[in-house]
Amino acid sequence: MRLPRLLFASGLVLALSNSLGGTVPDSQSAANPEVEDKRWEFSLSSGTYFVKGGPDFVNPTVTADRDWLHLEARYNYEALNTGSLWLGYNFCFGEKLVFGVTPMVGGVFGDITGVAPGYKITVSYKMFELYTLGQYFIDDTRHEDNFFYTWSELTCSPVDWFKFGLVVDRTKLAVENFDIRRGPLVGFKYKCFDFSVYWLNPGSSDETVILYTALNF
Repeated sequence: MRLPRLLFASGLVLALSNSLGGTVPDSQSAANPEVEDKRWEFSLSSGTYFVKGGPDFVNPTVTADRDWLHLEARYNYEALNTGSLWLGYNFCFGEKLVFGVTPMVGGVFGDITGVAPGYKITVSYKMFELYTLGQYFIDDTRHEDNFFYTWSELTCSPVDWFKFGLVVDRTKLAVENFDIRRGPLVGFKYKCFDFSVYWLNPGSSDETVILYTALNF
């Protein structure tokens, strides 16, 4: 009598299992959404600067992000012939009005040497976005060479693949003294590729055009 009952119970369990969707997923499959959310994201970008009355140069940047961790390497950013390495912590909060904040600290080496606390902030609402980054460079030998640099963009994206707006920055990268520059920008996006054009101080003696390209994956 035990064998028929055992076979009946086994068949009932199998039938219930099939009616409820088949086999139970394993723990690795169930955890896939979490794993997917914490995958690495990379960006390879470069800005090509055409400076009226100054040197033209290329400014490459590499970033890597995973969950809260932000890593970044730059060249020709704080100064020409100078590199920097950065470590940051990513925050993101909000639903309709979304804030992204990344405080960072970097080490700078090359023609200038020192440390630089900095930040990146993004505020998004529907088709509008404000993006700003800044850093305070602390020279390791001459305190009079310390300086604050900032770059800010306000953009509108009426469609996913196109944006336009204004940019303002404060820099001494390609000029002797600090300079506040401003101008229009347009940008295009296709899949993981971004391309933007910035026109700073149009018609001035230090007019600058920047061609920016980025590959995000």
